[in-house]
Amino acid sequence: MGKKQVDEEPHVSGQANKPLSQPPHALPHPTVTQELRANADDGLSQQEANSRLEEYGRNELDDGPGVQPVKILVRQVANAMMLVLIMAMAVSFGISSYIEGGVIAAVIILNIVVGFFQEFNAEKTMDSLRSLSSPTAVAVRGGNTITVPTAEIVPGDIVELKTGDTVPADIRLVEAMNFETDEALLTGESLPVGKETEATFDPDIGAGDRLNVAFSSSTVTKGRARGVVFATGMKTEIGTIAAALRATGKKTRPVKRKPDGSAKPHRYAQAWGLTAGDFVGHFLGVNVGTPLQRKLSKLAILLFGVAVVCAIICLAANSFSSNKDVIIYAVATGLSMIPACLIVVLTITMAAGTKRMVQRHVIVRKLDSLEALGAVTDICSDKTGTLTQGKMVAKRAWIPCMGTYAVGTSNDPVDPTQGDLSHTEKPPTAIQVESENKDEKGGTTHQNLLEDNAPLKDYLNVASLANLAHVHKTEDGWKARGDPTEIAIQVFVSRFDWNRERLTKEKSWSQVAEFPFDSEVKKMSVIFANKTTSSNMVFTKGAVERIIGSCCLVRLEKGGELTEMTEDFRSTVIQNMEALAAQGLRVLALASKEYKGETGGDDSSYDRAAIESDLTFQGLIGLYDPPRVESAGAVKQCHQAGITVHMLTGDHPGTAKAIAAQVGIIPANNAAVAKDVADAMVTTASAFDKLSDDDIDRLPVLPLVVARCSPNTKVRMIEALHRRKCFAAMTGDGVNDSPSLKRADVGIAMGQAGSDVAKDASDIVLTDDNFASILNAIEEGRRMFDNIQKFVLHLLAENIAQACTLLIGLAFKDATGRSVFPLSPVEILWVIMITSGMPDMGLGVEIAAPDIMARPPQSLKKGIFTLEIIVDILVYGVWMACLCLASFSIILFGFGDGNLGIDCNGSYTVECDTVFRARATTFVCLTWFALFLAWEMVNMRRSFFRMQPKSKRYLTQWMFDVWRNQFLFWAVIAGFVTIFPTLYIPVINHVVFKHTGISWEWILVFVEAILFFGGVETWKWAKRIYFRRTAKKTGKADLEAMVFSRYMNSDSVSSEGEGHVDEKKGG
Repeated sequence: MGKKQVDEEPHVSGQANKPLSQPPHALPHPTVTQELRANADDGLSQQEANSRLEEYGRNELDDGPGVQPVKILVRQVANAMMLVLIMAMAVSFGISSYIEGGVIAAVIILNIVVGFFQEFNAEKTMDSLRSLSSPTAVAVRGGNTITVPTAEIVPGDIVELKTGDTVPADIRLVEAMNFETDEALLTGESLPVGKETEATFDPDIGAGDRLNVAFSSSTVTKGRARGVVFATGMKTEIGTIAAALRATGKKTRPVKRKPDGSAKPHRYAQAWGLTAGDFVGHFLGVNVGTPLQRKLSKLAILLFGVAVVCAIICLAANSFSSNKDVIIYAVATGLSMIPACLIVVLTITMAAGTKRMVQRHVIVRKLDSLEALGAVTDICSDKTGTLTQGKMVAKRAWIPCMGTYAVGTSNDPVDPTQGDLSHTEKPPTAIQVESENKDEKGGTTHQNLLEDNAPLKDYLNVASLANLAHVHKTEDGWKARGDPTEIAIQVFVSRFDWNRERLTKEKSWSQVAEFPFDSEVKKMSVIFANKTTSSNMVFTKGAVERIIGSCCLVRLEKGGELTEMTEDFRSTVIQNMEALAAQGLRVLALASKEYKGETGGDDSSYDRAAIESDLTFQGLIGLYDPPRVESAGAVKQCHQAGITVHMLTGDHPGTAKAIAAQVGIIPANNAAVAKDVADAMVTTASAFDKLSDDDIDRLPVLPLVVARCSPNTKVRMIEALHRRKCFAAMTGDGVNDSPSLKRADVGIAMGQAGSDVAKDASDIVLTDDNFASILNAIEEGRRMFDNIQKFVLHLLAENIAQACTLLIGLAFKDATGRSVFPLSPVEILWVIMITSGMPDMGLGVEIAAPDIMARPPQSLKKGIFTLEIIVDILVYGVWMACLCLASFSIILFGFGDGNLGIDCNGSYTVECDTVFRARATTFVCLTWFALFLAWEMVNMRRSFFRMQPKSKRYLTQWMFDVWRNQFLFWAVIAGFVTIFPTLYIPVINHVVFKHTGISWEWILVFVEAILFFGGVETWKWAKRIYFRRTAKKTGKADLEAMVFSRYMNSDSVSSEGEGHVDEKKGG
């Protein structure tokens, strides 16, 4: 919205930008036009439109303040780990240890700069990934019809709408002709809503019942209309919802009050205490973010406590001496336990993951969701357009006296020339899907099918004329506009060259009256005059149950007479409908009769009930929204990854069940499913919503398919999953999906069919609306989770190694009783800066392991700190510390005389030469171990020398592996090379690092490097043996049997499956 628009009062739903005497839907349209100072015929002048644009602002949803560099910078500085570093720097400068203080300052600046630019780039990327509504609109200005950008539409504009348009703003309709809009994005209504102009409604009526208003972002599915704009931007109905979702709650806790509104003083103190606690928790990160972020924040607090203890131990070991060398060593020892680069590495890893996701058709709106994706246990997905292509195709047509007509595979759903026509005399109930190609006579031309076939022609007349869609050929190919269902039917009749346009022009059919689809009668009818026969015909289509209830006649034999429709035949029709629905088809019925009443006048002069009674049943048509080619494979991958897929759709239960079976969401072996489980697996929203929370929790399994789904059902499904300790992802595209997207652990919006409000409520957006892209997101989330485990393991193992080396090294004391440090403070900080940051960033961008989607989801309870990770940290840390202490001891006592000199922590003397050499050797060993450990962590179980077990390069494969991740390669090489200047450049070695150049000691360094690799490889080998034996005990099973084992009515349910059920029933 524009800057000049100011909210003086809360906006009322349904009101104009500048409130009218009543909401526009409660006023006649001439009154609305008058109060808006608009002209219904000539519209606004261009000058007036510009003036109103300045007054009301642009017609677009407010996207917030955008990227704020200052806030990003503050976040880099104002966090717990950074403040610890700043405190350490202050202590260093306070005791005049300027070199150590300068090094800490360098670490701080590096973290802030890298973190700022990475997060700034990430936020810029996300800020640029918001979508717009319709880019243009047709408005009347100055008496001329012109096309203007949607963002420049203003209140008072006269806008013209036609089929296929997106409504640019909230509009009070002035004229409407068979006008319907799809308001599913706003109200959740799955069927188009018919609009009228003359009626007025109660001011407080809900948005879904304001039938004289066309809402912003809804789409026109039928007819045309003209109206006056009364609300734009954030004042529209969709903008009101967006504002409510975007509004943030108070940051202060409310005061508990008595019924009369008063409160005692201690209640105020309690509220402020809780608010202060919230602020501290938010600052420390322990009550915000995803489970992993909270766990890492708690880890940082724990490590800070450990760091303080380590510093105290250092001081205590030296009798709390005020010597600045002791103090700075204590500070450095404390810092060695704090993973200072953790925040930076985590941010960079997530930012890199975001860029990778864009290439895989996934836009990440919130960085938190990337690592959360690795823990997803359940996906709740829509059907239409996500699991399916969202393109309706007529696949079957049944005429009782002729049999079943079928359409073959087509690559273009609106091209009637693609796909073979075939015919069989069998009804749908007698056709086996597997053998349908044998039953149906393929390759038949439409001319042959139409020859001497009056029943088919009668059927096609209904399908073609009781239909407002237009299918036509252009220079760019076949095009269609209208309702998707009617387009599919119109394409079907066009295969027989029975297009509505041809019939009305060449066959002398002309429309007399039209009765649009009504949600109560669930039928749509038209009256057409046939000038050739001078007769009038009623053509009706609609829900099968309603149509057969209105029919009294049917032709059962070709060339035979019409016979009375019996209850037995009605049952036959229902059976055939169910047979088609079982194939995943949406089924409609067609009927007709000759109309002998009076014609003329408007549509309201006809008795619709009489017109739509005593019909002749013509047949059924089955429409198919085909699953995406990749959907079945994606669902199978989900099952392999231990993820349960739920389909939540607005379709008929039979259709939903069939599609779910085709893509593998429900088991194919229905006979093996217990009855109560089968009933729970596929249900309707009405049945699900009638259950209490306790009833839902008692279900043996949550529904895998929910048909006729409502927005509230989606929310209840998410809540039920949460009570079973599941981590759920939910897809959505409409405004009504926003609550469930917010409640889900990972909200997934559709980029093509989705509304801006749904995207605003989501965590990630699919740019291709494809279910398979959800798998891409989860795979990327798992890759990131793996990589976070790798660099956290590397970081903490290194911290353990440093802490053990430094604390145990306190035992080395000189003649004065003061500890001789095995590593100097600058060496400690150098190791922190050189061996932690860049190598860990390299680990953060590692590619996914080949088996990453063959593992179960990560445990939310354990997070990244599994038992394996914890043990690895201790083993690697202790092993590195043992080797470092051994190198220090061997140089001092093995090859030296054991003389620790005097004040060898402060300056170099000849007497301290051995200490300085021992310290240099220990420094090189620790640095190399930390760098080499990063390479070992590329795969936490496989040998560094055989990461690719199928490779034939038995001796050289490791070279290719280390070169593949060049960021990590050069980070390790840089750390390796920079050791030498610190050892051999005068002043830097003696004064800054407190060590000296080494010579023969390199032999010891290489020996210890070999021992390091040997120890790590031995530990990995032991782990592989253990996990191979564990895997052998569990054995392998058929994927479907494994996935649905807890659903099957069988005694062979694995103990693991039972445990999974018990776990999910918990909570």
